[in-house]
Amino acid sequence: MSLFPLDTLKTRLQSSAGFAASGGFTGIYKGLGSAFVGSAPGAALFFITYDSIKRHLTPSTPKIAHNAEGKPYAQMEGGRGREAGVHMLAASLGEVAACAVRVPTEVVKQRAQASQHPSSLSALTYILNQRHTHGIRHAWMELYRGWSITLLREVPFTVIQFPLWEALKQWRMHNTGKSEISGLEGGLLGSVAGAVAAGITTPLDVLKTRMMLAKEKQPMMSMLRQILEQSGPRAFFAGIGPRVGWISTGGAIFLGSYQWASNALGGVEEI
Repeated sequence: MSLFPLDTLKTRLQSSAGFAASGGFTGIYKGLGSAFVGSAPGAALFFITYDSIKRHLTPSTPKIAHNAEGKPYAQMEGGRGREAGVHMLAASLGEVAACAVRVPTEVVKQRAQASQHPSSLSALTYILNQRHTHGIRHAWMELYRGWSITLLREVPFTVIQFPLWEALKQWRMHNTGKSEISGLEGGLLGSVAGAVAAGITTPLDVLKTRMMLAKEKQPMMSMLRQILEQSGPRAFFAGIGPRVGWISTGGAIFLGSYQWASNALGGVEEI
């Protein structure tokens, strides 16, 4: 919620209507209501899935190893490759679950952010009212417009972010000889992982934004060709600055808070 204005600027930079026509620097909190309603259940679905799969596929008892100074640190059995694979699978399935809430939230939020509607409620009402003229199925499909491209963006993002975050945590524990990292450390490492993942996946984010904001639903490949023909390859990196800044700072808050809560509650590895 605290970083919502950066998300708005990113959306407007990516809009086909242009930054100024989409609202510029005015009304940067448009769409806040949908983000407020959808963020908590979306995050809950992600971490319930992520932690459950991670617990199931990772040995519950850590193997104790020692660094060069003889200090112990936790190292999960199965090797780094297996750990990374588990984190990728858990994060990917977590995103699939979260998208049940995230996609309609994004559709409503981005249409308000791009000044297509004055508020989240107005955008949602407009979509739901289409059931009277086009049927319930059409309204439902409008709410979930961009489902496939959202998954194509979120899965690579988390496949980069979470294994990198987990690897950075292991590296930090190895160097300090501690069995866990603090919430502050988790936040700083989450910021690094988020920035890397955000930068790499920006083209997918641009494609998702254009598909959600289009007046008529379009196939993904058709939209891809349209962007290339009208704006060129550089358009796929529109808004990369606000996106990296938003997600790196958000990663520090989001994953730092998660790490702190995990430590306070006894750790997600315990069963």
